[in-house]
Amino acid sequence: MAELLPGYSPSFKKPAEILRLKRRRRRHSEEIPQSSGTTLNLASRIPGVRPFSPGRPGGGDCSRSRRRNPFANIENTWGSPGKRKVQGNEAFKAEDTGSAGKEPTLSPCHSNRLFSILVKDTGGSHPVGNSPEPPSKAAEFPTDWSIKTRLLFTSSLPFTWTDHLKAQEEAQGFVQHCRAAAISLPSNIQEPKSSTELRCAFQQSLVYWLHPSFPWLQLFPRIGADRKMTGKTNPWSYDEALQQILMSEWALSFTSLYNLVKTKLCPYFYICTYQFTILFRAPGIAGSDVVTAVVSPTTRGLREAMRKEGIEFSLPLVDGDRNLKQKESESSEPETTKYHEMDCSGNGDERHIESDEEEGFSWLEEMGVRDKIKKPDTISLKLRKEKNEVKLDHKPESLVLVKGTNTFTLLNFLINCKSLVAATGPQAGLPPTLLSPVAFRGATMQTLKARNVSVKTQNQTKYEDKFSLEITGPVMPHTLHLLTFLLKSAQKGSFCATLFTHEPTAVFNAGTKMERIINKEPVCKELANYGLHPLTLDQLIQPPLLGKSSLQHLEMNNNYYMWKS
Repeated sequence: MAELLPGYSPSFKKPAEILRLKRRRRRHSEEIPQSSGTTLNLASRIPGVRPFSPGRPGGGDCSRSRRRNPFANIENTWGSPGKRKVQGNEAFKAEDTGSAGKEPTLSPCHSNRLFSILVKDTGGSHPVGNSPEPPSKAAEFPTDWSIKTRLLFTSSLPFTWTDHLKAQEEAQGFVQHCRAAAISLPSNIQEPKSSTELRCAFQQSLVYWLHPSFPWLQLFPRIGADRKMTGKTNPWSYDEALQQILMSEWALSFTSLYNLVKTKLCPYFYICTYQFTILFRAPGIAGSDVVTAVVSPTTRGLREAMRKEGIEFSLPLVDGDRNLKQKESESSEPETTKYHEMDCSGNGDERHIESDEEEGFSWLEEMGVRDKIKKPDTISLKLRKEKNEVKLDHKPESLVLVKGTNTFTLLNFLINCKSLVAATGPQAGLPPTLLSPVAFRGATMQTLKARNVSVKTQNQTKYEDKFSLEITGPVMPHTLHLLTFLLKSAQKGSFCATLFTHEPTAVFNAGTKMERIINKEPVCKELANYGLHPLTLDQLIQPPLLGKSSLQHLEMNNNYYMWKS
């Protein structure tokens, strides 16, 4: 059969017709004009790029300058992933050695293709020539007013000094906390495990005060805790007399805490309800010279109830954004309407609604058709005005700031507010949780749970020991700073920390736009009765700097902090 058909080959390895086509294409490539020789020479110099590699459809002049190779597939072209990785470096070496000091001019098609390959191989996540900003670095980290639920410290040195405290060391730590004794430690402790002062200070740093206290219930966090409390015994849920007793005791404890804050004997405390969290701060704390309270998240119903009780408050995040937009606007005319969160009676809202109504329908009067159009009633206009306010509900922007004497009005409002306690569900009849760094009436002393673990981590060539210390519980701002102060001395100024935040409290780091520059020296003397370390007190005095975020990662290296929020 091979004799009958001259172009036939039984093995199909060297068919005569295919060889003839190859010779024809070789002659055709030699007749290409010199104008396109630069592009073809560059392609021939780069290993992996074939003269007849398939062009992109619709590629313009670049795709018409060479003929498509019908036998080329995606695996033997420059665009294949395999050849890109293996032959990418060889391509640039070939350019450097073959040009003899001249840079070949790339056609637009080749330059675009090579640039896209480079961006794809490097990930294309950062612009060329720019690098991501390094984390912040300073001798101290900013105050984090959010409550942490868990801390995880890691270090190359062991945390054995936190284990198995002696009875005397544990008792001494409690006594130091109750007597508000300041901690004094050297900057570098050679043998932490044998340092009694360090172990007592560690026990002192874990203490916090809580009300109410039910050992079988987890009273923090309260937002979203229904699932954890389901099935637990709560005899007060259907007993109104018992609920009244619990609330009366809670009111006494709340009033005691407020008096401590007002007289500068307690730096701050938290009220955790099943719907929102409140942070009370003493004068001189967070850059303010008066007592302040921040509430988050809030709803329109809560804000309306506070307004009816005569509580003057503001929305610092909303007002700050509005002021920024006013400054950026080009119009010089003053606004005819303003935000009325500070109005208690509500008459101002109705007057502005009526004025807006007259302005909105003035054009109908000019056309002479105002009487024919049905005018919307005042309720519809008021609901339209409140639409933007409702959008803030349950969001960080709904943060409410109360300051000065209005905090005492807020105290009475919260004591008499029936919606402060859940009426149904696992938290029904359970008073809000009070968290404080100092003792108060009706409080129970609690300690955070500490646990250290050592593991083996694989390095490039060997296994290394990695040690970790886990702290669980409601970690307040002073506790975080005090723990880092102890670790700085015990771990030789080198450790890392991962912080787990109770998210509804992260917005407490937002600036209230009302901070005043305070002289630190007289303030520190007045707040010396807190029993806090001077460095911790100096940190709490500073205005918030983190915005609506919170610290997520903290690292100390050579006694300098780096953090990410």
